[in-house]
Amino acid sequence: MAEKLTRKELRAPDAFQKAGFQAREWLQGKQRLVLLLVVAALLIGGGAAVGSYLSNRGESDASKALATALKVVERPVRAEIQASSDPESEAPFSTRKEKDEELIKELTEVGQKFPRTRAAITAELPIGEAQLRLGRPDDAMKSLQDFVKGMPSDEPLRAEALEGQGYAYEAKGQLDQALSTFDALSRDNKSDFLSGIGLYHRGRILIEQGKKQEAAEAFAQVSSAYPNTPVARLAADRLAVLAEEGFKPAPPPTPNLNPDAG
Repeated sequence: MAEKLTRKELRAPDAFQKAGFQAREWLQGKQRLVLLLVVAALLIGGGAAVGSYLSNRGESDASKALATALKVVERPVRAEIQASSDPESEAPFSTRKEKDEELIKELTEVGQKFPRTRAAITAELPIGEAQLRLGRPDDAMKSLQDFVKGMPSDEPLRAEALEGQGYAYEAKGQLDQALSTFDALSRDNKSDFLSGIGLYHRGRILIEQGKKQEAAEAFAQVSSAYPNTPVARLAADRLAVLAEEGFKPAPPPTPNLNPDAG
């Protein structure tokens, strides 16, 4: 779990952008890897849902190559290794940068060897995320767009790609486009995956735009619509800081108990 930001840190100029990446790490953890590996496993194993993708040898080989490339994600960075780690495991990466560069290299090779396959399209998502972490938002945007365009509209991982596109716009300072993308994430995400995160990011971007009252309203919506969830707790932390600054969501309207009055 990502380290929780203190109130002092939350007031820093870049706090809400930092909080966005923290939220992603907190809410997803290993969920992203699990889902990607499930996609790879489905492609390898076949079945009615993906049978059409395995109708030729190329698709099957591409799927196996994707699963192999994704094993890079499982290799730790040296600083993350615990004393109890298996001494016979693969050598760790020296830095997260080295790990991301290797992941991009391995996954790019999948696309080069098996272009236009389902596996090649799937690989664009972790490629885009790694490019974001490396501070390459333009490259990330292209990779994530390729993933979104190539996946069916009901693919749950499209939500993660949309979130990544929002991050890319934000990193480029294009806050209006980031806000629009996060709003699309809230609107278009039909699955439980990343529920509420689009609205949470809306609040963050509004903070960066200096619209703190609107941000308070957005965070309040998160808390009410997704109670007892990690994203609701994150929103509550932001609401507390905004309240200290004098920005509180409007109270719900008082019901009219006497409709004949007035």
